[in-house]
Amino acid sequence: MIIFLYSIAAAVVLIYLPFLVVAYARVRIGKEMLATPRAMLDKLPPYAQRATWAHQNTFEAFMVFTAAALMAYVTGVNSFTGQIAAIAFVVARFLYSIFYILNIPPLRSLMFAIGMLGSTTLIFLSIIQATN
Repeated sequence: MIIFLYSIAAAVVLIYLPFLVVAYARVRIGKEMLATPRAMLDKLPPYAQRATWAHQNTFEAFMVFTAAALMAYVTGVNSFTGQIAAIAFVVARFLYSIFYILNIPPLRSLMFAIGMLGSTTLIFLSIIQATN
């Protein structure tokens, strides 16, 4: 069951990985743009704009996954399916950001779906576990 806690920790790290790409682009633009980071979004190159959007979307997915993983942890889900769902979420969200930044929409959408399936699976397994 510790995998659920580790996966939450990994998901926290995944929130900020796309932002490293944004930071790189911001530094390349120049110091004057660092004073107004929100105003510079339109001036970022397309890959950095996509990285910003990946960063923001990862916050949204994180909330659902964290609730699902904590539900699984608290209810004592101890199944191979639950472990795979947690790991699949982390891997899919990592790849989601990469595909978003590289502008590969079909693969990005697939990774989004796999991540949501992982979260949904954990929620259902938790409800099943709690009702038994």
